[in-house]
Amino acid sequence: MNHLILTHEQADFDAVAAQLALWRMNPEALPVLPRRRNRNVRAFLTLYGDDLPFVEPDDAPRAGIERVTLVDTQTFATLRGTTKRTPVHIIDHHPLAKPLPEHWTAALAETGATTTVLVEELEDQARRLTLPPATLLLLGIYEDTGSLTYNSTTPRDARAAGWLLEQGASLSVAADFLNHPLSPDQYALYERLLEAMEIHEINGQRVAVASAEAGERVEEISTLAHKLRDLYDPAALFLLAGFRDHAQLV
Repeated sequence: MNHLILTHEQADFDAVAAQLALWRMNPEALPVLPRRRNRNVRAFLTLYGDDLPFVEPDDAPRAGIERVTLVDTQTFATLRGTTKRTPVHIIDHHPLAKPLPEHWTAALAETGATTTVLVEELEDQARRLTLPPATLLLLGIYEDTGSLTYNSTTPRDARAAGWLLEQGASLSVAADFLNHPLSPDQYALYERLLEAMEIHEINGQRVAVASAEAGERVEEISTLAHKLRDLYDPAALFLLAGFRDHAQLV
């Protein structure tokens, strides 16, 4: 069976970690990386990719795809080899965004990270892990929970992280990749957004809003959103970055 494990088009650690965890339970499936990956994800895969099962987009099957599982996302671009009748299953920690198309199903969890749900299943199945996969799974949980400090963190996230440490996940390696320095272009845009930040009180909730022009494309606006969220700790955060040929809203 050609079973593909896909995620959103800009891969962060939660996305690729969830792909890895699902593959551990379904080794006949192919975890296909998106073409765009955050810099810290690219750096981790450069060092440890030989020990991991990921498939590059150009190496994915182009025909006969019988099943697709989406992790940490609820949409995907149409692929050659899929049709409107191809079964698609979603595993995500976000609420359902819209009614599902025919032949789609979803398993949604109220956790801080999608990876958490799949790590729980690995633990239930007594799967054993080595350092690279255990650390990648830990990075998936830590990145989306702010190393278990965000308000969205649940006890399930903490228990899953604890099990991964028992499996040999490295805190020092995780810290190196979570604290990846900003690129010069990212830092320049971060400074502009910081200068433009406005805090609004709405029904007793702090809402942070900022917009800035960047000119050329800047990677990983979501990374800047995480840093600004950590700085202001608002109930909600909206960032709008204007580029030469498009705008991006986080």
